[in-house]
Amino acid sequence: MPHPPHTPDGAPPDPAETHRANLPLPPPEPVDPDLGPQLAPGERPERQWPVLVAISLGGGLGAAIRYGAIVVWPTPAGAFPWTILAVNAAGCAAMGVLMALLTEGWPDAPRLARPFLGTGMLGGFTTFSTYAVDAQTLFDGGSPGRALGYLALTVAAALAAVVGASWLTRSAVRLGRAEGSPA
Repeated sequence: MPHPPHTPDGAPPDPAETHRANLPLPPPEPVDPDLGPQLAPGERPERQWPVLVAISLGGGLGAAIRYGAIVVWPTPAGAFPWTILAVNAAGCAAMGVLMALLTEGWPDAPRLARPFLGTGMLGGFTTFSTYAVDAQTLFDGGSPGRALGYLALTVAAALAAVVGASWLTRSAVRLGRAEGSPA
């Protein structure tokens, strides 16, 4: 019977490590085009400050707009949280439009457009944490059916909004190109 291999210090190797060593490495993750190429060893990340500032400013603006929606259309205690559902669906639709425009209609957009508008503004506008709190409030208030309905309806509305808005925007951009209008 052959003896198992040993590490340089004489201890038997960890079977999990031996197995992992034989697996191929995963491909490298794609680089976010807003951040540019990966930092070289020893390089300072100053290039990322403008991105962080853009996200922060956009996030503040998006959160302020969401707050305005909540003030204009408040949800009474114990009622179905239509405002947050509408905010999340609208934000997802806007994200579908934005990403379709940035990838198909305006691929040379400024480097900070996506962090400011997408991650920042729309990230601050949508609020899936409030969505979770609203669902918990409905559960705790004795309305588990409405809570489950809210959970399902919000996810369905958000997915339908982003997919539908993205598809419509891409179709409009392509139609504009086919007709020769600048898009």
